[in-house]
Amino acid sequence: MKILSAFDSDHGDRGVSEIAHLTGLHKATTHRIMMTLLNGGFLERAPDGERFRLGIRMLELGLGALRGLDLRRAAFPYMQQLVERFDETCDLGVFDRGMVLYVEVVHSRHSLTIAARVGRRLPAYCTASGRVFLAFLPPEVVDPVLSEPLMPCTQKTTTSPDKLREELEATRQRGYAFDDQEFEEGIRAVSAPIRNIDGNVIAALSVPGPVRRMPSQRVAEIADALLEACGAISIHVLRA
Repeated sequence: MKILSAFDSDHGDRGVSEIAHLTGLHKATTHRIMMTLLNGGFLERAPDGERFRLGIRMLELGLGALRGLDLRRAAFPYMQQLVERFDETCDLGVFDRGMVLYVEVVHSRHSLTIAARVGRRLPAYCTASGRVFLAFLPPEVVDPVLSEPLMPCTQKTTTSPDKLREELEATRQRGYAFDDQEFEEGIRAVSAPIRNIDGNVIAALSVPGPVRRMPSQRVAEIADALLEACGAISIHVLRA
């Protein structure tokens, strides 16, 4: 598990020594396990023959997990409606160890589209979807995230835990989260929560876009539409 987790989507191919260093395993142990994973199709060799990458078997398992995600199936038609209405990309994320893991993305027709790709993980503290989770998840989940160093992604990133807690309170009050160029320069995003039968937030629906296409009035309009869509998705989840 440690070895497979070391092959995240934001880095390239890795060698045995690098994996051993990342996992803290002995190099010989790492090599032996990686050979087993290679033979099973969970890893494959990179073109240079020395390094490795995730194999087709991992893709098959990942796609199988996505196909089995009832939440994704319930959200997809509403995501399509949002994209048709606003002509902006819509993405669906779940909370994963202090990060947002994106499990579905519906793209807009614009030549310039802003979207996380399926399988990508982004920081929770500086993204609209992430702030939905941090605003509504219990303190024992949120506090460890805020106790870590909050590194600036842009000049506008909130890195003060106290100021971020104020923003999370504002998110709870209005019901949706907002990111104004805090993860990426020139990009705004708005996000709303999807809840399960117990009222707990299990996912977040987000619409990001360039600042020039996301003025304050349009952000408010998108937020209202997101809240409506998330409410409908939550009802589907309750009935599932």
